[in-house]
Amino acid sequence: MEHVLDNPAWNALISGNKNLSYGNDRVKYFDPSVSPFVAFSENTADNFDLLYDLLPHDGPVLFVTPGEITIPGVWKVLRTIRGVQMVFDVLRSEEAPQLDLVQLTDDHIPQMLALTNLTNPGPFAARTIDFGHYQGIFEGDKLVAMTGQRMHPFNYAEVSAVCTHPDNTGKGYARALLLSHVNRIKAAGEIPFLHVRGDNVRAIKVYESLGFATRINVSFYLMKKDK
Repeated sequence: MEHVLDNPAWNALISGNKNLSYGNDRVKYFDPSVSPFVAFSENTADNFDLLYDLLPHDGPVLFVTPGEITIPGVWKVLRTIRGVQMVFDVLRSEEAPQLDLVQLTDDHIPQMLALTNLTNPGPFAARTIDFGHYQGIFEGDKLVAMTGQRMHPFNYAEVSAVCTHPDNTGKGYARALLLSHVNRIKAAGEIPFLHVRGDNVRAIKVYESLGFATRINVSFYLMKKDK
């Protein structure tokens, strides 16, 4: 039987992120202002064709799958990113350091976009905040670190947009934000997970030190309609 996290975007779009979901019973997607992810009930050529016809824009969109697959010809692959899916797998997590973590709101979106554009933690758009649970750390009036939640497939919750301004690294900000999210997710009776680039060795070591373990390798395909 397929694990929920073998098809995380699809399972998120039919469960915890259903309120942000568009599509039908075979293909689903987010509004691009929220997230570029698209997903399929099954990764068949027919379903890729159906998404091509159903999607109200030309892309780019992002598709994630375990291992590697061949993307059907109606889609042009712009970029392939090899990644790692990690799941929190320890019984007890440490308390988050006592830092002032601010719940981020729409008023903070310009600074959130500026920080993610600078640090490139992954896709982040004008309404990505709609996933919820975004927290940040400020120095003065300036947002210098943040983390949030993205996909929410059933009883799993993805920690995402982990980023720190390059002038403010080494202060434990990312660790404090990560632990805050891990503890929040666990308190809700759910399981934290995340995705990270396979070549981001430093980040993987940080996540391992917090209690995350690699579950599978995944591929992210950035693609658009091939007209």
